[in-house]
Amino acid sequence: MVTTYQTDSPTAPVVYMTRDISPAGLMKAYEALGVKPKGKVAVKLSTGEGGNTHYLQPALIKDLVQRLNGTIVECNTAYAGTRNESSKHWETIKEHGFMEIAPVDLQDEEGEIEIPIEGGKRLTSDTVGSHFPNYDYYVVLSHFKGHVMGGFGGALKNISIGIASSHGKERIHSGQDEALPNAFDGDHDSFLEAMAEAATGVFNALHGNMLFINVMNNLSVDCDCDGNPHAPQMNDIGILASLDPVAVDQACVDQVYLSDNNNGPLIERMESRHAIHTVEHAVEMGLGNRNYRLIDLDA
Repeated sequence: MVTTYQTDSPTAPVVYMTRDISPAGLMKAYEALGVKPKGKVAVKLSTGEGGNTHYLQPALIKDLVQRLNGTIVECNTAYAGTRNESSKHWETIKEHGFMEIAPVDLQDEEGEIEIPIEGGKRLTSDTVGSHFPNYDYYVVLSHFKGHVMGGFGGALKNISIGIASSHGKERIHSGQDEALPNAFDGDHDSFLEAMAEAATGVFNALHGNMLFINVMNNLSVDCDCDGNPHAPQMNDIGILASLDPVAVDQACVDQVYLSDNNNGPLIERMESRHAIHTVEHAVEMGLGNRNYRLIDLDA
């Protein structure tokens, strides 16, 4: 029997779930949260590496982004590819169709700033794009899938590596060991802990003015940052939403384990990379709770 962190405790954060992966299903998950973002709204997502088709498609997210009057926000990557420089990244954004549905902002195109992190053992600050404070509320749309280094990518990765500037991404990968000749060669658990700490810094800088929606489709063992990802081997699962980034990622991990449809490759990817340690350290940082109440929106 698979052990999950689902609970009936009334004090646990709520995670809403629908199996309807469609614009209507995405809207249903958002509306279930019962919040109305105020002010200038950023929609944080991955625009996907050139050659990748697994990222959240504009047709799926268009209705929600436009309902929010949101601006899609991204930062440049720290590895060679189609998004490591602003000029190339803009071309990728255009090719992937995001500019057709909403304004887009590359937050580190004009520089970067530091935000503090309290209580971290790897990072004392996080380096994010200079446009980061231009928004009052962040709606975090994450494609939950595997990742070659992190094991999986969900809400925690999206607000840590995803919101970090190109330089900030290197700092997280190195665990702030900037003496490394290659930031990607740092101690692995230090990298996972740095992700949890960067996510905590972002959440605290925004005073919790965030919501999190994870879409569990195209469940490849590889990330949307991979231009040639492995084909998905699992069936799509659904959309999960919460105000707690730890709870929504834990719920997605649990759904992978509970699946009876060729979940072995993704489980192997997560376990071989010690992926759950990011969740564990996020709890240690006080970012959220692994125990959650799951509410089925399809019931």
